[in-house]
Amino acid sequence: MPHQAKVKVGIIGSGFEAEIHASSFGIMPQEAEVVAVASPTPGNPESLARRHGIPRVFHDYRDMLREPDIELVTIAAPNHLHARMTIDAACAGKHVVCEKPLCMSLEEADEMLDVCRRQGVLLLYAEELFFAPKYVRAKQMADEGAFGKIYLVKQSEKHFGPHADWFWDVNRSGGGVLMDMGCHGIAFCHWFLNRPRVLAVQCQMGTYVHRDKTQAEDNSICIVEFEGDAVGLIETSWARRGGMDDRIEVYGEGGVTYANLLMGNALPTYSEYGFGYAVEKAPETKGWSYPVFDELWNYGFPHEMLHFARCVRGNEQPLSTGEDGRLVLEVLLAAYQSAGTGRKVTLPFRPSGVPRPIDLWRKPCELPG
Repeated sequence: MPHQAKVKVGIIGSGFEAEIHASSFGIMPQEAEVVAVASPTPGNPESLARRHGIPRVFHDYRDMLREPDIELVTIAAPNHLHARMTIDAACAGKHVVCEKPLCMSLEEADEMLDVCRRQGVLLLYAEELFFAPKYVRAKQMADEGAFGKIYLVKQSEKHFGPHADWFWDVNRSGGGVLMDMGCHGIAFCHWFLNRPRVLAVQCQMGTYVHRDKTQAEDNSICIVEFEGDAVGLIETSWARRGGMDDRIEVYGEGGVTYANLLMGNALPTYSEYGFGYAVEKAPETKGWSYPVFDELWNYGFPHEMLHFARCVRGNEQPLSTGEDGRLVLEVLLAAYQSAGTGRKVTLPFRPSGVPRPIDLWRKPCELPG
């Protein structure tokens, strides 16, 4: 097979997620290289570029899209910008990796999918849990029949709040912890069960700890019913003290497995003095802490970006697409509607004229019947 040139990548954004993208391409540099970063925040893209040896910096992403050698753009910007940036990138002939959640409304999702299809570019949905090695191994065992007929898959992600201030602003985020992290659990359960049809959603949410910062929910419990008599249970929290907790549980008639994404790769540590960094969202390192090693590897980010680069070259078929992101968004909308009404919501669910998913919690749609 002839040698193929590395995929040239441009990153939109310069914060936490952009740092992960740049680092992940650096961990697995075989098939892609980041050649540009764009962000309007003064000094931030320059700093990211220095840390990762990125040669080109832009303050307007549209200027970066004019660079002819860039083939793939990753979007690590606030949620309300995802649709516009994706459409602009597609119209510039660039393949797109869009961070979760895909966008703010099903109308936006359908336009993103349509434009990318018409422009002949890939719309790839950045769901790293499809690539997290520990979770991938659990799915391999399930697919081999280790647990028999699976009836419940649980995914939970909890910590004490997001990494950037814009998450608190529902006009930019579209919702709270369910939008931020529940999207992972919805996608994970659907994927783990081999993508069955979603039948119904029930959700409870509230703002328990962070009312001084946000109108959004900071804790949610979501139940997703799938065709084939299986259930997904998604628990998310911005109210949990003590740093990141990310885990899954799989229950079948013939077995069970538990996986904690970080604790199996942690060093139980006690320090009177503290030290630099333990794990994502950990507040401090004095006393007991659980510093992890190979954190991005454990999350699956490098594997994800390598896979996306291979998709651009046509060497692999996408495991996570815009259609996955659209389904997750539809379930999110149904979950906010359920929380707002106290009722189970069946799918398909397509509310119209809803600019932000959280509006369905605050003022749910009138449903027939």
